[in-house]
Amino acid sequence: MSVEQSNPISSGDTHALPATATRRRGSGFWAVAFGFLIVMASATLPSPLYGLYRERDHLSALTITVIYAIFAAGTIAALGSVRYIAARAGRRNVMLGSVATMMAAAGLLAAWKALPGLLIGRLITGVAVGLAAGTAITYLIELRARANPNASPIRARNIGTAVNVGGLGLGPLIAGCLAEWAKWPLTLPYLIFVGLGAIALFGLAAAPETGTRAPAAGRSRGTSRTVGLLVPGALATLTAFAANGLFAGLSGLLLAVTFGHSSHALSGATLFLVFSAGVASQLATNRMPPSRVLVLGTISMLVGLALLVISVHLSSPSLALFLLSGALIGAGAGAMFKGTTGLVLEATAPENRLEMTSDLLIALYVGLSIPVIGAGVALDRGATPPDTVLGFAIVVGLGVAGAGALLAHVLRRSLEKGT
Repeated sequence: MSVEQSNPISSGDTHALPATATRRRGSGFWAVAFGFLIVMASATLPSPLYGLYRERDHLSALTITVIYAIFAAGTIAALGSVRYIAARAGRRNVMLGSVATMMAAAGLLAAWKALPGLLIGRLITGVAVGLAAGTAITYLIELRARANPNASPIRARNIGTAVNVGGLGLGPLIAGCLAEWAKWPLTLPYLIFVGLGAIALFGLAAAPETGTRAPAAGRSRGTSRTVGLLVPGALATLTAFAANGLFAGLSGLLLAVTFGHSSHALSGATLFLVFSAGVASQLATNRMPPSRVLVLGTISMLVGLALLVISVHLSSPSLALFLLSGALIGAGAGAMFKGTTGLVLEATAPENRLEMTSDLLIALYVGLSIPVIGAGVALDRGATPPDTVLGFAIVVGLGVAGAGALLAHVLRRSLEKGT
């Protein structure tokens, strides 16, 4: 008997195991992307439903603000701790835990028909979102690298940022359409996401682990270039999504009060337009350097904020101009997020990517929350929606311009030093 005959893996099968591993990493990549998508969609799922919650629980504008703040607190707390959790549990287990937590929150929101259920459900949703957002992009990059070591990480990173932004638009679209045309608008959307979560868990269970588990995770030190880019990058991300948050947080109220359209489907579709424009801008700028993407994103947001103010202050408010402003703001925020993520992660060692991604996403969710909370307080104290838009648009616009200028200065100085 020859050596080849006695070997259970013949010469024709020597690539079977590597090929199987490659396929597993490839399918795991899309399982992680799908899980990430539905968790991010759950973040904004109730946005077109708050009018119904106001009627059911007699909520004030300030109470809605508290609900937003609770969600943001859960998200930021999870983002701050996910680097330590992932070091102990691994990337896959964090994603599994995130999806399971989202399902628990959705089940609670569907079953507990009272304000305490809404508050607790949104807090738990925030934790799920923070765990997924802080893990998924790094996990996707690592899965791509394991499947093809010679592949560029840019495609995986772009998919991750697109899913992050796109998921935020998908949730309101689903909930708004169901609220408009289906029964049980405060129950059915959450039950659907429980089902989607079960599908995601099945796919994630087969995904390979990529991270190195450690008994403890301390905060690592990045290079001076990484740290130098992180601060202005985080500031740019914060201000970009503050513009997004301003539009998203007030769009439902403006549609109903200023434009006279109370359709839940229109409210959901408007948010879908905003975040989809962010995905479109990311895809359209694939071949551009991050610095140029940042410039275009800044210009788009400033124009969008100006048109938003004009649309609600015209003697006859313009819905078309309002929607155009939302698309420009969304496109600008998506481009800014892609640009800052690209710049920071390209300057970051692989072992520090999870940490840096979490820091950028903390800035993102702080940015999304500040205008909503501030506008809720202003409205509760008697400010009109158009005046609230004007005041916050000025502040956010100055922040966007200042952050863009600071980041451009840091990039120029970095290039001059040859780092």
